[in-house]
Amino acid sequence: MKRVAQTIRLRPEHRELYLRLHSAVWPGVEAALRAANIRNYSIFLREDTLFGYFDYHGDDFEADMAAIGADPTTQAWWKLTDPCQEPWADTGTGGNWSDMTEIWHLSDPGTP
Repeated sequence: MKRVAQTIRLRPEHRELYLRLHSAVWPGVEAALRAANIRNYSIFLREDTLFGYFDYHGDDFEADMAAIGADPTTQAWWKLTDPCQEPWADTGTGGNWSDMTEIWHLSDPGTP
């Protein structure tokens, strides 16, 4: 399993829209994430900073991320959510989202 943490800024003028969209994420978006071996996905908000975390349980991370990007429902979702976000100067795995480096992890006994 691979743990992925990312961050991006939320544009204050789009805060209400972004929160409303994420109060009812489209089932097709969730299905694409699950099909790409994404589990335990959370997005947190502090002031105007978004923090996302997910576990990846697949064998080909790049291919699975490409599959998400090719999904028409996810592309339509991104047309709504991308204008709400303001990327940092460095972006990573999540396209506009910047990857974070894991510096410590406490696992439960018997898990990676």
